[in-house]
Amino acid sequence: MAKTVYTYLKLLRIHQWVKNLFVFAPIFFSFSFLNLEALINALYAFIGFSFIASSIYIINDWKDIELDRQHPTKKERPLASKDISVRNAFMVCIALLILGFSTYLFILKNDIAAILLFFYFVLNVFYCFKLKQLSIVDITIVAIGFVIRLFIGSTVTSIALSHWIIILTFLLALLLVVGKRRNDVVIFAETGQEMRKSITGYNIEFLNTIITSVVTIIIFSYIMYTISSEVILRNGEHLYITSLFVILGLFRYLQAIFVEKKGDSPTKLVLKDRFLQITILCWIVSFILIRFFYK
Repeated sequence: MAKTVYTYLKLLRIHQWVKNLFVFAPIFFSFSFLNLEALINALYAFIGFSFIASSIYIINDWKDIELDRQHPTKKERPLASKDISVRNAFMVCIALLILGFSTYLFILKNDIAAILLFFYFVLNVFYCFKLKQLSIVDITIVAIGFVIRLFIGSTVTSIALSHWIIILTFLLALLLVVGKRRNDVVIFAETGQEMRKSITGYNIEFLNTIITSVVTIIIFSYIMYTISSEVILRNGEHLYITSLFVILGLFRYLQAIFVEKKGDSPTKLVLKDRFLQITILCWIVSFILIRFFYK
């Protein structure tokens, strides 16, 4: 029984739900921690979005079932390993779709958020069947998905977003997905196995250039965010100090993908890497302390 539950949780890729925490970003950056209504709405949005995201993972795993069986780690996925039948997987997928959209339509009762969620679903279905085969387009769509999470969080909490936060979210997501593509290119170079059609449009030099450029822009954008007039007015003039932890976190990520070859799953890296966890925690704590005590 326990093994069966674990297998279905793997099918849903529960660990990937950490990405959906971006719906809480408007609350964090506006320091609306005491806004109970916003917190509850964001929680419902997070749950509903996670259901839809998991349904897309199932569709993607079914579409790529043969390719996954050739991948060194993806072959362990429930559909690729035949631990779960395609029929049962699709029954779960339909249930997730019903639960996800029902949460937005009947609990949140937010039409705009529901439209954004539907757009995310449709975009990712097209991604699964065609768009992920197009280099550059594939990484752009994944990054846009994170921005959609951000917009949904803003919509359900009625908290406006800073332009800097939207830009930083897109860039950070772009960095993570490019790191993952780089790992696929490395596998392709070492084994000759084409993990995805878009890989032929990339090479190590091209992806390294993108990664270096994006990291540079992220650091610049974050510093500009912390010293922008609107942020200084709201959070004080010392928020730039938190840039230290942003830079450390980025450097650790670069070390992980370039030196330790751990770019296959950014989510797992964040969940398992102690250095990154401590750095993120220090950034959160310093951000909050500066906001409340040095404003």
